[in-house]
Amino acid sequence: MRVGIIGAGGVGVELVNYLLTLGNMSEIVLVNRNVQKAVGEVEDFSYVESFTYARNTHLHSGDYVDCAQCDVIVITAGAQLKGSQTRDELLHENATLIREIVHKLYTYAPHAMLIMVSNPVDVLTHIAYKEALYPRERLISSGTLVDTARFMKIVSKKVGIDPKNINGYILGEHGKGSTLPWSICNICGLDVDTFCDLNGLPRLNREEIYQDVLKAGFEVFYKKGNTNHSTAASVFRIIRAIANDEHSVLPLGVYLDGEYGLHDVVLNVPVVVTKKGASKILKYKLLPEELEALHVSAKAMQKMAQEVM
Repeated sequence: MRVGIIGAGGVGVELVNYLLTLGNMSEIVLVNRNVQKAVGEVEDFSYVESFTYARNTHLHSGDYVDCAQCDVIVITAGAQLKGSQTRDELLHENATLIREIVHKLYTYAPHAMLIMVSNPVDVLTHIAYKEALYPRERLISSGTLVDTARFMKIVSKKVGIDPKNINGYILGEHGKGSTLPWSICNICGLDVDTFCDLNGLPRLNREEIYQDVLKAGFEVFYKKGNTNHSTAASVFRIIRAIANDEHSVLPLGVYLDGEYGLHDVVLNVPVVVTKKGASKILKYKLLPEELEALHVSAKAMQKMAQEVM
């Protein structure tokens, strides 16, 4: 598989590391506005080959034309959060840049799959969908996959179980408008309350856990300036699912056209990820209040998108 990465910042470079050491990629193209930054990163990574026993991947810097043969292209470029700035405040800064990027990518790589990582990720994915002609299954946002990982870890610490045995999804917006539908969550196959009751554990404070999920990313950001490790890991998870045609179910941002009663919005919902991208949107029977929360999130995303369309 060939992967293009637009943006050699913290997430883009960390993703290169994942792909080189854990992936099975034939080629990685790193594109950056500051060309020398990309060249330097590639040169630095070239010396890693002496220590790794993964497939020798052709890693090189380049421009958009060099992404022509890429199967997957990840967009990480754009302004980053500063201080107490919110993801929403980044919108106007990044909307123009994303338009420019997707037009170039569609010119050279119209058959690639695009994964949006730049924030606010779901609105920017919506803009990209409207600007280019990529079908919705091949234009997705990494969205709430990283939020879901945070949820799994937070619950795992409460119950003493490996996070991979915590099942559930953060849906809606990647941000303060996300929603946590507890009705579709379980621990080792048991609903959350039943698991706690049967195993002598206090029932989880659901609102506290949800708030902890919302705060988790910002707490890391305020301490180190970014969340590059977890974000890059979530993107690598998506790429691996595509490369291996896994049919795995992941919460990703996709353009909705009637699913869950929603239209003309990019929102994070459970999708089946295959070599074709987000090949199917799964339907869950959410509780009325959970579905309403999803609709509230959708309205907020639509309002933001309208501001820059």
